Amino acid sequence: MSPAPRIFSLPGWQNSDSAHWQTRWQKLLGHELVEQDDWQWPRRGDWMSRLDDVVGAAEGPCVFVAHSLGCHLVAAWATLSQHTGKVQAALLVAPPDTERHDMPPQLFNWRPWPRTALPFDSLVVASSNDLYCGTPRAMEMAAHWGSQFITIGDHGHINALSALGDWPQGQALLHGFLKPFP
Repeated sequence: MSPAPRIFSLPGWQNSDSAHWQTRWQKLLGHELVEQDDWQWPRRGDWMSRLDDVVGAAEGPCVFVAHSLGCHLVAAWATLSQHTGKVQAALLVAPPDTERHDMPPQLFNWRPWPRTALPFDSLVVASSNDLYCGTPRAMEMAAHWGSQFITIGDHGHINALSALGDWPQGQALLHGFLKPFP
């Protein structure tokens, strides 16, 4: 029997605050935060290097729970890392369209977003009224990444402002998605 996977929480730009479902899952479910050096001016290479260090040092399988820019971190990291074989799956929630003209300058170095299939199972979860990414663009990302795709209705950027609390629907998605794995 395989050991239970370590679940790593990958927040987006500015981290996830205490009311965000992702932070709540860390406390409730024991997910491990991948701490970045600079949450305000996220440099893609720095974030990728940090994630590579964490996954490289992990024993046993890993699962990613990414939100917003954390989704792009997973996609970019997977194009270069030698540790992708350790990753069982990734839940990618509310990826923003970093190529939009109205993105903040702090996110310009995240252009273009990777258009390469992930070497592990993944699920993109989108909201039908996300201000940072329209549903067609989120579907396009999912297709490029080889991810399953679902939309969960009108929940904005699926963050603290969405008032999801512990987001039981998201927990069910994660558990259902991981169910096929031992």
